[in-house]
Amino acid sequence: MPAEVTVVGVGADGWDGLSPAAQSAVLAADVLMGSARQLALVPTVEAERVKWPSPLSEALPGLLSQYAGRPICVLASGDPTFHGIGTTLTRLLGADAVRVIPHPSSVSLACARLGWPQDQVQVVSLVGHPTERVHPHVQPGRRLLVLSWGAHTPAEVAALLAERGYGASELTVLEQLGGPSERVRTATASEWSYDVDALNVIGVLCQAGADAALLPTVPGLPDEAYESDGQLTKREVRAVTLSRLAPVPGQLLWDVGGGAGSIAIEWSRHHPACRAIAIERDPERAKRLDRNVANLGALVTTVVGPAPAALDGLETPDAIFIGGGATAPGLIDACWNALRPGGRLVLNGVTLETEALIAQWYGELGGDLVRLDVQRASAIGTMTGWRPAMPVTIWSVTK
Repeated sequence: MPAEVTVVGVGADGWDGLSPAAQSAVLAADVLMGSARQLALVPTVEAERVKWPSPLSEALPGLLSQYAGRPICVLASGDPTFHGIGTTLTRLLGADAVRVIPHPSSVSLACARLGWPQDQVQVVSLVGHPTERVHPHVQPGRRLLVLSWGAHTPAEVAALLAERGYGASELTVLEQLGGPSERVRTATASEWSYDVDALNVIGVLCQAGADAALLPTVPGLPDEAYESDGQLTKREVRAVTLSRLAPVPGQLLWDVGGGAGSIAIEWSRHHPACRAIAIERDPERAKRLDRNVANLGALVTTVVGPAPAALDGLETPDAIFIGGGATAPGLIDACWNALRPGGRLVLNGVTLETEALIAQWYGELGGDLVRLDVQRASAIGTMTGWRPAMPVTIWSVTK
């Protein structure tokens, strides 16, 4: 590996927008790496030009080894450590081996044009991700900056907003920011119809219509938010269950017996860095679960197969929820053994057989044991009375 790699952030203004230090780094390089667009932004120099291959992540270690011993300068868009190659190189080589010379990021430039305070803006990257990732951040009055994956992204975001009941939201697309071809255009999401440059950032001022469903990121979304065949952890139980699972940014949940996926989805929606794996044995339910994941913009991977066999080889979880199939031989043992130290295991039971297992494990490991009885008001003739749901026993324990 090279002794040091210099990463230079380049804006749409190209060479003239670089600081003297950045220009010196480019001129001193023996090897200049970057995309075709980035390489075209700097003047011809004696350095060997290497265009990024695709896929880059797999080829990068070998590429760096190939040019080891020669001064390397990597060109990046804007700020290289903001959703950029600078972070990848630092993770690969270590911070001491990477020198980063940043340029203003697309976010800082967009906020400057829009007059938005950066500390009050939610940034959502759709580079390599589905448009549905925007869903958790679409909230009344929220300001979003969406990093586009291409010329198609603004129209897809506009359609998503309109479908969610946010068609009145103000959509501003900023193209070629900082360059001579910079262009800024604004319209409501429901009226967006422009063709745009592939290099763009989208500013969204969310405006909810009267019929827009409120879907916050706190636990306990309305049951109607999910497509279900009845295998759904109900709203009140879901909120208590997630409080026991205690979502933490960057951590991973296993949702064993995923059903409609509500626990995994609401864990993931808690924070953009929360991830979940839902294990569901029924293929049709797994497809329904995936549709719920897409409709609510969650970061959930579905594994189809019966547990505990389907758990083999999965990434070590920080928390596990067992919502179905707890009586399968060896399931609780497998989950407890897979859980990392400090992780949380939560098991919900409604049958006597599952409650017997819970009592046994509670006796061995301790933890917290609660029983929820939820009653809902409903019509009884011309009057209103209480109809009880099945009581749910919730056992939670920390390893």
